[in-house]
Amino acid sequence: MGRSQETFSKKEKEKKRQKKKEEKAKKREERKENSAGGGLENMLAYVDEFGNITDTPPDPTKKKKEIKAESIELGVPKAEVEDEGTEHLGKVTFFNDSKGYGFIKDLKSQESYFVHVHGLTEEVAEGDKVSFELERGQKGMNAVRVKKA
Repeated sequence: MGRSQETFSKKEKEKKRQKKKEEKAKKREERKENSAGGGLENMLAYVDEFGNITDTPPDPTKKKKEIKAESIELGVPKAEVEDEGTEHLGKVTFFNDSKGYGFIKDLKSQESYFVHVHGLTEEVAEGDKVSFELERGQKGMNAVRVKKA
């Protein structure tokens, strides 16, 4: 007859596993006993008039504010168009003839605007004082109808 296949270390590991299992079951029972529970009422949360989460229900006697649906803006608010169509005075700070674009700095606001060759009514060079109009482009305002001042 052969020897038993259970060694001392195997027995010790099995004992540890059993002990862990019992401790886990005991902790689970303790949690069940100590939990508040209470059902659905303890799980409800309310939002007060300031947008904060609270556990007290709202007061039905308080008057609710009425908000018109038209006053709610979804997305990005429409930007007001500034000075479109009016002539501006500026100075050409950079212009590349080979690539066909440049930049004009407005003398009043000191803002720089992109100008393309197609927006010119006559040829310009760096340092020229020009008058121009603004038009909304893909990446911002562009100078159009540019002519020497």
